Amino acid sequence: MSGTGTVDDPKAPLLPVVQDPGEARTTSEESSSIIRSLATPNTACVLLGPLLCAVVCLCVRFDGMGTASRNMLAVMAWIFTWWMTEAVPMPVTSMSPLFLFPLFGIAGADDVAKSYMDDVIALVLGSFILALAVEHYNIHKRLALNITLIFCGEPVNPPLLLFGICTTTAFVSMWMHNVATAMLMMPVATGILQRLPSTSQGTGRCKTIDNFCRAVVLGVIYSTAVGGISTLTGTGVNLILVGMWKSYFPEAGPISFSTWFFFAFPLALLLLFPLWGILCCFYIERDSARVLKNYLEKAHIKRELNSLGKMSFAEKMVLSIFSVLILLWMTRNLTDDIPGWGALFKGRVGDGTASVLMATFLFIIPNKRRKGEKLMDWGKCSKLPWKIVLLLGAGFAIADGVRSSGLAIVLSRGLDFLQSAPFWGIVPMVCLIASIITEFTSNNSTTTLLIPLLIQLAQTMHVHPLLLMVPGAIGAQFSYLLPTGTPSNIVGFTTGHIEMKDMFKTGLPLKVFGIIVVSFLMPTLGRVVFRTNRPMVYPQMNWQG
Repeated sequence: MSGTGTVDDPKAPLLPVVQDPGEARTTSEESSSIIRSLATPNTACVLLGPLLCAVVCLCVRFDGMGTASRNMLAVMAWIFTWWMTEAVPMPVTSMSPLFLFPLFGIAGADDVAKSYMDDVIALVLGSFILALAVEHYNIHKRLALNITLIFCGEPVNPPLLLFGICTTTAFVSMWMHNVATAMLMMPVATGILQRLPSTSQGTGRCKTIDNFCRAVVLGVIYSTAVGGISTLTGTGVNLILVGMWKSYFPEAGPISFSTWFFFAFPLALLLLFPLWGILCCFYIERDSARVLKNYLEKAHIKRELNSLGKMSFAEKMVLSIFSVLILLWMTRNLTDDIPGWGALFKGRVGDGTASVLMATFLFIIPNKRRKGEKLMDWGKCSKLPWKIVLLLGAGFAIADGVRSSGLAIVLSRGLDFLQSAPFWGIVPMVCLIASIITEFTSNNSTTTLLIPLLIQLAQTMHVHPLLLMVPGAIGAQFSYLLPTGTPSNIVGFTTGHIEMKDMFKTGLPLKVFGIIVVSFLMPTLGRVVFRTNRPMVYPQMNWQG
């Protein structure tokens, strides 16, 4: 007994425990609650990844398949299942090669980690920081309004205005990631559409307005995809292609920004004009000018542009830095006879070097708004899309694993039927296969899966690998039919102006035309730009048993 008359119990809690009798649960009730919380579709998808991995490891047997290649296939089944179901957040899934590859004996931890930071990743980081600066100072909006003002017409010319919106979006998408472009340009486009009356069903006037709204939203969606093809920074697929080329063929020299631009920019132009024509044929009616002239006036656009005021010092500096970066990208490598500025550094610099260098200036140059404030600070970089960076790293890691494990050799046998195809039919078939797969998986995932197989197939067929790699990568960007094909499609679909049938109506002919254009340009312009007529030395595939 203590002095207070209570029993000293060493097991008694230090603080009194007060429990509501109504909240008390038995052990069985708690267990059932835990079971109910786990019995969800998400949990099933989480378990599906390792389950498929185990099935592949235990059951899959192909002639010539070693342990390493079978383990690589199993790990890919795990990763792609989580990617497609999004059972685990995509960035987390993208980091899974960091632990799965060492555990399954595919690659060492240091080797895998190197895939997550190379010159291509540096290119992405620097470009995104510059894109955030463009967004912060509303340069994209000023550019869009100026170009729209040029194409609006007096009185309003709907086909010309649509062409202005498409070209503006495509131009912005050349220098910014597709998703960022769609997020930036869709509000600009819908801001123009907000001037129009409600498109409720009924009169012919409303149908004309409704079709014009559909054309504008579809124009932004597809122009984003088309413009992104033009440059390496426009979309992750191009970066994956360049990264894999550098990884598989380090002695061949990298695909520079200018090299890709000289091939892809004409391709984008040949897709942009048919896109505009398709939209005009399907959605711009003959009397649209008469209907829209009361709602879309140059005066309105001028007022919105004037509300932005004159360009500030900060805007001019950001635009200047971006322009210098584009110039550096275009001139790093020119020709064999006229070397670019990269030759001054004996080939040690890359496009990522220029990207990070120019992004660094944003944190040094003052913006002249407040004393000591720079054009950018790290707080403004909180919106950096790290998930895309991690996704690229995962793609490079998987590509290295597919190659080093010998899985590329095994899987490429499934494409052996292409060996019997005529030479002129190989490019369209590769492009078609990629364009079909990409409707059901992400563009980046499709590219990551196909490119290693196409490299092995090219070696078997004794053709230059870029003859298959480039059509495969570009075809993976033709996800034009489904809203879920790309995040850019989702951005447009959520506006409420378009339906699934609109995407099929516009996307199908655009996809077919795109395959035709790639099939024509690759053996002609691609032969000159990529020098595919030169003999190619393939690296020795390290096939682990």
